[in-house]
Amino acid sequence: MHDHEHDDAQLSRVIAERAGQALLDLRVEFGPTQERARADELRALADARSQDLIAAILERNRPADAVLSEEAKDDAGRLTSDRVWIIDPLDGTWEYGQGRADFAVHVALWLGKEQRLTACTVALPAQGLTRTGLDDPAAPAPLPVDRPIRIVASRTRPPASLSQVSAQLGELLAASGVTDHGVEIVDVGSVGAKVNELLSGRAEIYLHDTGFYEWDAAAPYGVAQHYGYRVSHWDGSTVTFNHMPPYVSSLLVCHPSLQVALTEAIAAGRQS
Repeated sequence: MHDHEHDDAQLSRVIAERAGQALLDLRVEFGPTQERARADELRALADARSQDLIAAILERNRPADAVLSEEAKDDAGRLTSDRVWIIDPLDGTWEYGQGRADFAVHVALWLGKEQRLTACTVALPAQGLTRTGLDDPAAPAPLPVDRPIRIVASRTRPPASLSQVSAQLGELLAASGVTDHGVEIVDVGSVGAKVNELLSGRAEIYLHDTGFYEWDAAAPYGVAQHYGYRVSHWDGSTVTFNHMPPYVSSLLVCHPSLQVALTEAIAAGRQS
C-alpha cells in the first residue's frame, strides 16, 4: 500500500469510527423509542448527525475530492472525478432505531482512473468492531464441519430464487463430500453487518439480487475482498462504482472454497 493510500485508509477508519461513536452516543441521549414515531425521529436525527460529521471531516481533509453519500444531494460532477468517497452514514437505519447492534457506517474511496476501491471501512459501533483495509487478516476460516453452510440474505428483500439456490447448493455440497449438514438461511440488518458474519466465521455466503445503492455495497465489497472472500455480481462480473444512477443490481460474497459450487447452484436455481 502506497503512503497516500495508507493515509486515505487511516482517514476512512477515523471517519467511520467517529461517526459510529456519535451514533451510539445519540441513541443513549435520545432515550426510549418504543413508540414508532419516536424511533423514526431518532433515525432521521441519526442520519443527519452522522452525515454532517462525515461531511465536515472530508471537507477539512480532502476538500478536492467528490462525495457520493446516501444523505447528501447527488452532484453529477462526481462522474468526472478521479476520487469519489462513497459514504453511508448509517446503514441499517431501521435496526438502529430498534436498538439493535447490526447497523454500520460505510466509508470507501473509488479511484476512477484505476477503476477500483480503496480505503474501505465498515464500522460496527454497537459490536465494538471496525473492519478496514488496514487490517492484516488471516485467510478465511475453514468451512464448518458441525453446522450447515449459512447464507446471509435480506429479511425484507431476499432473492426470489434463494430457496432454490440453497437447495441446489446443499445437494452439490453433499454429493462432493463437503458437508452433510445442508444449507440454512439467516437474516441480518446492514450490508456491512451481513458481510461481517462471513468475516467472523458465522456464515459463508451473502446473496442479494434485488438491487441497492452504491453506498450500501462499496465499503463491504472492498473489505470482503481484502479479507480474501470472493466478491462479484451474481454472474461473476466485477462490480464497478460511481455510476449515474449509483445503483448495484446484485451482489455475491462467498467463502473462496464455495465459489464453484455456488456458481453452479445459482445457475440451476434460477432455471428451476
